[in-house]
Order: sequence, then C-alpha cells, then structure tokens
Amino acid sequence: MTDTEAQDAALATRVSAFYESHPYPPAVDDLDGYGRKWDDARRRAEAHLVWPAEPYRDDRSILVAGCGTTQAAKLALRWPRAQVTGIDVSAASVAFAEGLKRKHGLANLQLRRLSVERAPELGQAFEHVVCTGVLHHLPDPDAGLRALHDVLEPGGALQLMVYAPYGRAGIYLIQDYCRRLGIQPTAAEVLDLIVALRALPPDHPLTPLLRKSPDLLTREGLADALLNPLDRAYSVPQLLDYLARGGLRLGRWLRQAPYLAQCGGPAATPHGPRLAKLSADEQYAALELFRGTMVRHTVVACRSDAPPAAAIDFSGDAWRDYVPVRLPDTLVVREKLPAGAAAVLINRTHTYTDIYLPIYARQARLLAAIDGTRTIAQIAQIAQATGERSAARDFFQALWRYDQVVFDTSGSAPRP
Repeated sequence: MTDTEAQDAALATRVSAFYESHPYPPAVDDLDGYGRKWDDARRRAEAHLVWPAEPYRDDRSILVAGCGTTQAAKLALRWPRAQVTGIDVSAASVAFAEGLKRKHGLANLQLRRLSVERAPELGQAFEHVVCTGVLHHLPDPDAGLRALHDVLEPGGALQLMVYAPYGRAGIYLIQDYCRRLGIQPTAAEVLDLIVALRALPPDHPLTPLLRKSPDLLTREGLADALLNPLDRAYSVPQLLDYLARGGLRLGRWLRQAPYLAQCGGPAATPHGPRLAKLSADEQYAALELFRGTMVRHTVVACRSDAPPAAAIDFSGDAWRDYVPVRLPDTLVVREKLPAGAAAVLINRTHTYTDIYLPIYARQARLLAAIDGTRTIAQIAQIAQATGERSAARDFFQALWRYDQVVFDTSGSAPRP
C-alpha cells in the first residue's frame, strides 16, 4: 500500500467512525406523513423531470448510495412499485433504516452495509442512482463517482448532490476554527459549540446559514456540517469537470432557474444580454458567482457513453406535442401583484426571492388548461391562443425555465 492509499484508508476509517457515532440525517421514527405527500401526479412529475422523453413508469430499479438513516426508506415509500437498494458505510444508519423497513412493511427495499466505492459488488445495474451529500466526504471522490457510473444502466439517470463553495464560506471558517481548537464531535463538545456560536458577530458569514437552515440547529446537523473529518465543495466548473472525469455529463439541474440567465434579477440587469450569449456551461458558472450563496448543487446526470436523450427544444416545432406537467411545489399567487399581472408563479423550493414569474390574463388561461394529458397545441386551442404561436411557445418555455413545469415529450416527433 502506498502512502497515499494508507492516508486515504485512514481517512475513510475516520469518516466511517464519525457516522457510526453521528448517524445522519437525524433519525425519525415515522414516515407516514412523508408517504401521504406522494401520489401518482407527484410521482409522474418527478419521473418526467428525470426522463422527459420516456413514457411514465413507476417500477424502476433504484440505488440509494450513501442512504443514511432514512433516504432509502423514503424512496421505497415514495415508489412502492420500484425495487430500491440502499447502501451505507455506517452500520448504525443501516440498522435504523432496517427498522423503518419493518415498521412500514417496505418489501421493495433491500439494505446493505457497503461503501459507495464498492457499489459494483452488488452485481447489479440500476436505472436510477441517487447519491446526495456523500461523495464530497470520500477520500477519493473520483473513485466513488466511477463506481456509480459502473452500476448505472446506459440509459439511466444519476441524481447527485455535492456541496458548493461560496455559500458555505462561513461553514469552512468555523470548521477551521474547530480544528485549531481541537474540538471533537462528542455530545458535550457539540453543546459547547452551540453555545459559542451564539456569540458570532451578526455579519459573520455563518450567521445567515444558522438563521435559514433548521438542520444546523440540531446537534446531528451541526456536527455533520462543522466537525466532519472530511468535506470538500465543488464550484460549477469543478462539478462539470468532475462529472466528465467520471464518464458522465450534465442532464439538467434539479432546480434550474437559479442557474439560467433568463430567470430572475440577472436577466433585468445591463449584463442580461451578455449573460444570454454565453455558452450554457459558462452561464451556469457566471450565475453561481452572481448569486454567491449557493450551498449545494444538485444535478441529474447521465452516462457519457450512452446516446444523448432528446433535449427540451423550442427552436423547431416538436414543442407543440410536449405535454406539460405541473411540478407539485409550485404556487399561484394572486395578491400584491405587479401592475397588469393576473398572477405570479413561484416554486417553493427556490431560495432566491427574485425568481418569480408574473403572468397575464391570456397566459393564465393557458396555465389553467394544463392537466397533464393535453399537449401544448391542444392547450393553446382550448385557451383560444392558436393564433399566437410564438406567444404560446415563449410562455411554456418560461414555465419550464422557472421550474413550473416539466414535459412529457414521449409522444413528440420532429415535424417536417
């Protein structure tokens, strides 16, 4: 074993021991409330976000890599007809997940104590791999991503979340502070740390996160954020390079509006036209810098060696056959509106207050006609907007950019 391999092995042991003592996320005893949130409409919207060009299916094979205490159980409850496998390096986390499996009768869930890097030992390929908040804690994140690539079916999708650097600046300052003081993740030291953080200056970079993130107010969340033995973050360019090294490419951002030059405040600045002229990757990188407070990036990625899936495209005529599906976390606001607006659309998962879409009377009729089965062309006809082809196209493209809808494009075909 080389010195580097020995150091990585020692780090992996420390991380594993950390999660044995601090299973994460904070354990919950009951998922009934979570399960009631999911119905076929919600599942269909999520499916078409990941696979817009495929007919809706709810029976896929799913791997939850680094499942923690609850994530695999939640996925099995969310997708009762899917076959879900959860793996985690922490025996404590797997044991808790097994308890949830028994309590909720999750016959579609299998659990194993296994590191992400050893996922190929499962001897199975998966259509959907979910790995959130894990790879940035590995001594060799590239090895972890390669392992996920190797268990992802050629037409499969990887949902990946990693930390982002700029919004976590305050976390990294206090991580370094804790290291210099030799603070350990014991119950007593974590409680002392909670008391100490109350004395942070109000303009310290961590203070806004302590106000906004309920997770940081728990002992488990605080230990995971500030006392984890290993933690790295990826800017947008670093993340795109990371995916490429792992044989993957970006499909879409899970919530894309904050990364798009056409959405929110940046589009209204004098730089809006310049931003719009950048390549997609440069746009994403610029918007991360402009917004400045992203704490994580969540992407849907696919294998680079698989044929590229058909992209959402409004440049030709195929969009007329797209079936829009409303995302479940969207709201229609009808109070305190901009002048002339009939409503304002927001997505509750967005954290930036500039990302909202005003709509007007004719657009409101188009929105009201969305039922998850009609095509855009059919909706335009119902809303008596057939004579305004470009207006309908621009509106549905805006809905998609602002994370108001996803599309079922499985019935669309290029028009001559």
